[in-house]
Order: sequence, then structure tokens, then C-alpha cells
Amino acid sequence: MVDDTARSRWQARYEQSRVRDADFTTLSGMAVEPAYGTDESEWPGQFPFTRGLYPTGYRGRTWTIRQFAGFGNAEQTNERYHMILGRGGGGLSVAFDMPTLMGRDSDDPKSLGEVGHCGVAIDSVADMETLFRGIDLGAVTTSMTISGPAVPVFCMMIVAAERAGVDTSTLNGTLQTDIFKEYIAQKEWLFTPEPHLRLIGDLMEYCAEQIPDYKPLSVSGYHIREAGSTAAQELAFTLADGFGYVELGLSRGLDIEKFAPGLSFFFDAHVDFFEEIAKFRAARRIWARWLRDVYGAQTEKAQWLRFHTQTAGVSLTAQQPYNNVVRTGIEALSAVLGGTNSLHTNALDETLALPSEQAAEIALRTQQVIMEETGVVNVADPLGGSWYVEALTDQIEAEANAIFDRILAMGGSPLTHADTEALAEATRAGENPVTRGLLRGIEDGWFMSEIAEAAFQYQKALEKGDKRIVGVNCHEHSVTHDLEIMRVSHEVEVEQVRLLAERRAGRDEAAVSAAIERMVAVGRTDDNMMEAMLDACRAEATLGEICDALRAEWGEYREPARF
Repeated sequence: MVDDTARSRWQARYEQSRVRDADFTTLSGMAVEPAYGTDESEWPGQFPFTRGLYPTGYRGRTWTIRQFAGFGNAEQTNERYHMILGRGGGGLSVAFDMPTLMGRDSDDPKSLGEVGHCGVAIDSVADMETLFRGIDLGAVTTSMTISGPAVPVFCMMIVAAERAGVDTSTLNGTLQTDIFKEYIAQKEWLFTPEPHLRLIGDLMEYCAEQIPDYKPLSVSGYHIREAGSTAAQELAFTLADGFGYVELGLSRGLDIEKFAPGLSFFFDAHVDFFEEIAKFRAARRIWARWLRDVYGAQTEKAQWLRFHTQTAGVSLTAQQPYNNVVRTGIEALSAVLGGTNSLHTNALDETLALPSEQAAEIALRTQQVIMEETGVVNVADPLGGSWYVEALTDQIEAEANAIFDRILAMGGSPLTHADTEALAEATRAGENPVTRGLLRGIEDGWFMSEIAEAAFQYQKALEKGDKRIVGVNCHEHSVTHDLEIMRVSHEVEVEQVRLLAERRAGRDEAAVSAAIERMVAVGRTDDNMMEAMLDACRAEATLGEICDALRAEWGEYREPARF
């Protein structure tokens, strides 16, 4: 008789998988199994992947330590990247300053006083070359957290890689590009949704054809949660955004088995330990079911939800800032127990300023202590089967499903999340029911009002003392002293503006103008804009010049006033 239990199927796959050469025993030397469960319970690596994507868990491969960093100019940030990589970081994540995030050059009047302060200033390909100097872009995975001007910034990275002699088809990493969450929470857009979605569609096509390992979209719940949402809202709004991008890819005629693996996610790890673990487990389950049952994905890779996690910046306090090390450690552990694929840990001083080098090292070491000392990498989904965690996972999934139904209704669909066959038929017919609901919710301000209400309720609970934050509304006495924080000198802006003027003076202005004109002309057709935008970057067009040309063509988006 053939043993065909869930456990045996997992065991067979585990034995065929690559496992790291490491010690998988407890601190006392006791051997532990790679996973635990009953014969018929769900096991790691089995649909719908509640317990993780891989049968080996972290025994096969640990999460990528991907520290988010960027400040001042490209040269200063390059030094920080070399520090991170030299001390054990496994990948890079680029933080951009506000002018760059808004598609403006450092010498734009609206950039005054903001250059280099919340991230690195990037004006042209020359800055990208400096940013990654001495770093092999063909070997190091690189994430870039930017959405509004994400496509031209990505083009600049491609050109920088070309100039460094890298085979750009081998680039690997993630570009955020998530414009839906900008309208929902972060507010860093350039145009109305439709032109942004057009550029994102072009990017998806280009990556699928030219850079297959690069993930052109990181659907971000992080900023939604940081704006004040609940865990269930973060999960539902983010996955709905992801469904919208799946509908975009399908509307472009892309093969879901090829483009869906290029979608990744970015979640917040907040301080409520078990709620966060349940959220991550529910996320994988919901995504896998929708991708299979609604959007028709048949392969596991197309059904997988891969995600990066960042610990909660909003949980950090200026009061008693050393407590932030504890908060970050707890949040990071929840992400790991929830099966994150990569992780950024915040620094203790980030509520006050950009991280100092010492604080950045402590944040990095926090991950390394969890990875190397705690034993949590030995067993896949060690909390699977916990009555509390399983019930909480189900509860968060149910709350998310109720929100999906609201979004579908806003788009005029009579369907619910349970009507999978009808949703699949509507998608095949080009109706894009989730996208319609997203756009209507953005237009009506529904997402913003839902997040505002959740934030208001939490703030009321804090002020009443029902919710507690150590050092803020309880245990307020402390012997801690003020931190020495890192400050970005005004000279950074002065020098960046000087360099920008120098680069403009040394380029072929006619070639720049011609390349930008061609890019705009392509934008008036249905052709893919990526090659034309790459040519503009190769000609040394600046980010502001590219974005301003598109603003002139497509107009700027102004959020309607709401009260």
C-alpha cells in the first residue's frame, strides 16, 4: 500500500530538496525535525502555502538580510552599502530622498532643503554609477523603494549596470512601483492612475522579456500600515492591489505563469507578535487561492506569495529610544516565524533622524542574532498547529475577505470573494473587477477614510490608557540620555546642485532633447516606452527632465479635498 498522506508527500519533497550544511539541533544538542504536524495536516511547501513556500523552510535557505539605506549623496550611501555588505548583509535596499521620490531634480525650487535628507539624491545615471561603485549589480540583489518615478529610476540603474559591464539580463532584485498604495496611503504620485498603470504594464512586459529574474513590482502594505491601518486592512488592501496588478498583466496578454512570479510583496512587522505571524500566514493562503482559482495560475511559483518585511517604523519612540532595539527584535522575530523571504530591521534612532552607523550595525546584528543563535531557522513554521495562531490566521483571513467584498462592490460587481468561477470569467472577459473597485475607492477617498478611522480609534485607546507604549504612556521614568543623531549637512545639497549643473554643461543637449521628444512620442502610441526611456537615460537626461516631460503630456494628479 502506497503511503499518500500529506506528511509523506512533504517528506518526499523534503528529501529531494537542497538543505544547508548546518547544525539543526537545539542549544543543548537535541535533534529536531524539519517540520511538525499530523499525517493529514497542511505541511510546509504544500498548497495553499499557509506554512511556507518551501518544504525545507529556512533549512534550505535563510531569509535575505536586506537593510534599507540611503542618505546624502550617492558617494555617502555607497560607503554605507559597502559597510552593510562587508558585515554580512545579503542584499541592498535603496532609500531615496523626497525630491527623487517625487520625480524632481535636486536644483528644482521644490527640492530646496530636502536634498539627501530622507534618502539618497539621484538625479541621473551618473549618480547611479556612483551609488553602486565597487558593487557587482550582477551578483547582489538590489531593491529600490520608489513608486511614482520608479520606471525612469529603474532605467537609470539598467544603464549604470550596462556601463559597469554587467549583463543586464542577469539583474536580480525588486522595484517597488506600487502606485495603488501611493493613492491609498503614501501620496507620492506624479500622474493620475491610468498613466502610471500604463508605465507599470510596460515595465512588466519588459522585465518578462528582458530581465526574467527581476521583480518589477513589490506590492506594499508597509506604508498602508504605517499610515494607521489595522493588520487586516493592511493585508486586504495590499492583496487587492496585487490582484489589480495581476489583472493589468492579464490585460496586456502576459502569461500568468511567467509574470506572476515577478510580483513580490512588502509588509510591515508591527509589535503585536502573534497577530503579525497570523497575518503573514493568511497572506500566503489568500494569494495562492486567488491566483489559482480566479486568475488561473497552475504552477506553484505563480501561486507563491514572496514577501519582504520591514519592522514597524511607527512603533519606534523618541522617548527612551533604546527600547526600540527590543521592539525591533520582537517584530523581526515575528516576520521570521511568519516565513518572510527578506527582512529589514529598523535602527533605534530612526524616529529622530537617519540611522547612525552604530545604530545601523545594531539593526543588522539583530537579524544575525535571530538567524545564528535562536534556533528558529531549524523548524519550518514552528507555531503551526497552535490553537491561537491557527484561529487568529483564520480570523484575519475572514476580515480580509469581507474587505475584498467591499472593494468588489465599489467597482459595481455583484460578486463576492467566494464566487471564484464568476470572478475568473469576469477577468477573462476583461472586466477587471478588483481594479475597478480599487480605482473607485481611490476616487471616493474610501481607503483613506478607513485608514484614518483605524488610526483614530488606536489613538483614542492610547490616550485612555487602554493601549500602552512603554516610555510614552506608562513606565515613563528613565535614566537614558539623548542620542547623538546623524545630520545631513546643507553642503550635500549645495554640492549635488553643483554636480548636476556640471553634468548638464558637459552633455549633448541636442541628443537629450531628441531622446526626450522620442520618449514622449512613443508615449502617445500603444508601444512599450521602456527602450525610449532607456535611451533618454543613456543621453544623460535627468530624472526631473524625464518626469517633467511626462507631466506636461499627462498632467499632474491633485487629490480632491475631502473632509
